[in-house]
Amino acid sequence: MRVLASAVILSLGLAAASPAILPRPFVLPHISAAGDPVIAAAGDIACDPSSSSFNGGNGSSSSCRMRYTSDLIVNGGYAAVIALGDNQYYCGGYSAYQQAYDLSWGRVKTITHPSVGNHEYLTSGGTGCDASNAGAAGYFKYFGAAAGDPSKGYYSLDIGTWHVVALNSNCSSAGGCGTGSPQYTWLQSDLQAHPNACTLAYWHIPLYSSGGRASSNMRILWQVLYDNNADLVLEGHDHTYERFAPQNAAAGLDTARGLRSFIVGTGGANHTSFTTVAANSEVRDSATFGILAVTLHPTSYDWNFIPEAGKTFTDSGSTACHGSSGSPDTTPPSVPTGLAGTATSGTSVGLTWNASTDNVGVASYTVFRNGSSIGTPTATSFTDTGVSPSTTYTYTVNAKDSAGNTSAQSAPVSVTTPASAGKFDSTRTW
Repeated sequence: MRVLASAVILSLGLAAASPAILPRPFVLPHISAAGDPVIAAAGDIACDPSSSSFNGGNGSSSSCRMRYTSDLIVNGGYAAVIALGDNQYYCGGYSAYQQAYDLSWGRVKTITHPSVGNHEYLTSGGTGCDASNAGAAGYFKYFGAAAGDPSKGYYSLDIGTWHVVALNSNCSSAGGCGTGSPQYTWLQSDLQAHPNACTLAYWHIPLYSSGGRASSNMRILWQVLYDNNADLVLEGHDHTYERFAPQNAAAGLDTARGLRSFIVGTGGANHTSFTTVAANSEVRDSATFGILAVTLHPTSYDWNFIPEAGKTFTDSGSTACHGSSGSPDTTPPSVPTGLAGTATSGTSVGLTWNASTDNVGVASYTVFRNGSSIGTPTATSFTDTGVSPSTTYTYTVNAKDSAGNTSAQSAPVSVTTPASAGKFDSTRTW
């Protein structure tokens, strides 16, 4: 299925936030969005309506937060919504979708392009879960044609200038994910037929994750995406947020052609924790529900994690698409300026600097103490807690973009820690 989805949804007459059952807004016909399209994505969304935390759809403080994440999307001007699987717990039965998902994320159903999770295929353990839910029947009934062929669960569409591919990571239910499988053959043909400058793929079960739920079942399809110059992967399954540097199918850092991936299992059901930090993991958070907003420019993309109201964690950046030019990005960011340091105690030094600029976007900074790297923050501040009292340290910082280009180091700043914790110390810069 190929659909042009460059549209926004407008809603009228939403009631105040107090009622347990949220009204479905009146939906106007799709209209063209101004500027480049922005999509909203998350998975692991609506809890079971029989859950003790459901609370009439209002949730608790730590689970069933689907109402609050959907509030970030409704009337947000998004061109499309990407649901990353396990959209409805516990088993994705049709009646559960009607009672929970529909009251929250269902408010943007008309612009939603879902992927199917493992819980959607269950036939026991939750609302509307019996043999009638075989083959993720509730999921396909609820989303209809937007979910693709029920025997496949994979499809593609165009959003703006981007080609977008929804895959089925429940391989046994899709006829396999290996070489020569129907999904493999379809993906090869689909990508060859759509040589767009930018390509996004999404599915539920991640190939890479620090949350303990990664699986190798999508490795061969990742290789197909890599071979066809795809750019970006969105996944769920672990109920966390995690951003990875661009990687190949063997978990190797590849800033030239690798696919950047995000785990966005933050749709509202509940949180899980991190186990062992995976290779090339850049940013992680396991305590914030929210959505990932991705702006799809013709030759690049911006990302911005938006937390639910009252939370502060966020993550943002930009990356050029692989097909955006005839040669890779070789332009380094500008040198950071304004580096300043303050010894807040005998064992802590706080550093700040001005943001660098880049032709695509700055991915991170590296902080050096006495010439040795001590941290790679993405923000323009860093706290060094590895210092000793009554000691002078010299700091510099450089900037790095997603292609691996690195700026020169900043002008140094020297900081002397006080003799004991709690004493104020002046700083010296040049």
